[in-house]
Amino acid sequence: MFGATSAGQSNWLQDTMNNIKNSETQGGLLGMLSNAAAGNNDGSTNSFLTNSISAANGLATIAQTSVTSYSSLIAQMASARQQKAQAQKLTDAMTSLQQTQSQVQAKNVLDPTIFMPDGSTIDTANNVMTMSDGTQYDITTGAKYVDPSMIIQMANGSYLDTKNNILTMADGSRIDSVTGIRLSTTV
Repeated sequence: MFGATSAGQSNWLQDTMNNIKNSETQGGLLGMLSNAAAGNNDGSTNSFLTNSISAANGLATIAQTSVTSYSSLIAQMASARQQKAQAQKLTDAMTSLQQTQSQVQAKNVLDPTIFMPDGSTIDTANNVMTMSDGTQYDITTGAKYVDPSMIIQMANGSYLDTKNNILTMADGSRIDSVTGIRLSTTV
């Protein structure tokens, strides 16, 4: 744009040559050798060594990344193999346990009903002892037995025996629900 007589003189021939050289620059080792041969102001050996260090660092980074990635892959594969082996051992143990349990059948050695000499009976399936007069007791607790289907539970802990019409209070006192008479206090 500027002519030879203008204030911004430019050597268009030299600029063109520089542009051609810049477009032909190669990367890698050939580029380093080309840059060293160009004879930069700091000297060709120094430029070559600087570029060599940069290239060596790049190659070392690539190598380290490869080793790290490979190590990570090996660790993942080992972990997956170990988890698979543990899952197989657990499956084998559960199968063995199920086979063992199926071999031994639980048996109730007691008769479902035991008859006593005084006329009372024990229901071993429900843990209820019925006396000869008809009174029933829970044989695990010793308390009087009341059929659960005949019980109405109250919010304060009391319950009503609808079969016998007895209200048992939370403190243990018993009231006849028909007459309202207190039957006993077990506190």
